[in-house]
Amino acid sequence: MSNIPSDLRYTKSHEWVRQAHGEAPDGAVEVGISEHAQSALGDLVFVEVPQAGRSLSAGEACAVVESVKAASDVYSPVSGKVVAGNAALATQPELVNQDPYGAGWLFKVQTNVSIDGAALMSAADYAIYLADEAK
Repeated sequence: MSNIPSDLRYTKSHEWVRQAHGEAPDGAVEVGISEHAQSALGDLVFVEVPQAGRSLSAGEACAVVESVKAASDVYSPVSGKVVAGNAALATQPELVNQDPYGAGWLFKVQTNVSIDGAALMSAADYAIYLADEAK
């Protein structure tokens, strides 16, 4: 079973979101892909993140992760403005494989939407979703 941190919220397309901390402005959230997603993709060789200042709509394709097996779009779980992309991924895409919930975050979005909203799954709901998807 995948590692599914309980402090995050998840999408059906396997992105995670959490309140950003550190240098991020109030109301910003961090976004990445789940351990399940990075595991399914395999070793990542390229990651493209959105540029700061870009406005995103919830569900919009905004980043790309590419492995030796496939390329996959990443969708924004919330609407808002990108305040940072993870620049380290340009030279170290493997960070997503090594630490998908930490150093492998993809981008930060300034939003006025609560991450506890109905469009995002809790860790428990995401675990059920993964189990159902595997059937």
